[in-house]
Amino acid sequence: DAPALQRAERLSEKASRIGFDWPDISGVKDKLQEELRELDEAVAAKDRAAMEHELGDVLFAMANLARHLGIAPEDALRGANRRFTSRFHVVEQGLERQGIAFGEATLAQMDELWNEAKRAEKEGR
Repeated sequence: DAPALQRAERLSEKASRIGFDWPDISGVKDKLQEELRELDEAVAAKDRAAMEHELGDVLFAMANLARHLGIAPEDALRGANRRFTSRFHVVEQGLERQGIAFGEATLAQMDELWNEAKRAEKEGR
């Protein structure tokens, strides 16, 4: 069985082949925004089953958006995972360098290190 994100991409592709699709990316993005609003409502209601349902719809809409962009969502997520791991490692190193124990840093301190890691990525360091 394929990973769920890849399966969602394939399902939306299959639906597209018979005309069940938006003509352009704006419809896909509108659907994503709708799904995010529905997720917000489920979160506000503290309804765990509804949150899982709506989060699934958000992820499906994201896979459909990826298909419209011609990007494999599994590849995009793997890249995001690599970037997160790399940046988080920079955060850990920065805290160690500053003598701040893990679990003792403020969110602001960690966020500063995170942004430093992002800047370094963009500069190719």
